[in-house]
Amino acid sequence: MEKDRPKIGVGAIIKKDGKILFGKRKNAHGDGTWSFPGGHLEFGESVEDCAKRETEEETGLRINNFKKTIFTEDIFEKEDKHYITLYAIAEISEGEPIVAEPEKCEEWRWFSWDNPPQPLFIPIENLLKDNFNPFE
Repeated sequence: MEKDRPKIGVGAIIKKDGKILFGKRKNAHGDGTWSFPGGHLEFGESVEDCAKRETEEETGLRINNFKKTIFTEDIFEKEDKHYITLYAIAEISEGEPIVAEPEKCEEWRWFSWDNPPQPLFIPIENLLKDNFNPFE
């Protein structure tokens, strides 16, 4: 049987005061790992609109000042999933992060890019392997 095609994920790299917003995932692939706000790209949706939608749904934040950046190729062997993850850097235009989807995220916290929380979600690990720095 033919495998499904890779899915497209979007991650919002939100910067504030020299730090990045990370959330601790739960009840999904990557359970217990730290990741950015984000999710699946919907049909007809732009990367920017997806980042805005997912960020607001997950954190209550409104974001702006977008910059499309890098992508990662992410294989989740244990879950038998394959993603291409697209990233957009953004800033907060309104609000403070809240846990708006407690069934999906345990907490949101700000971390230095040089000292991220552990363990990281596979796409974030792949960003680090590519020596990506959202502050450059």
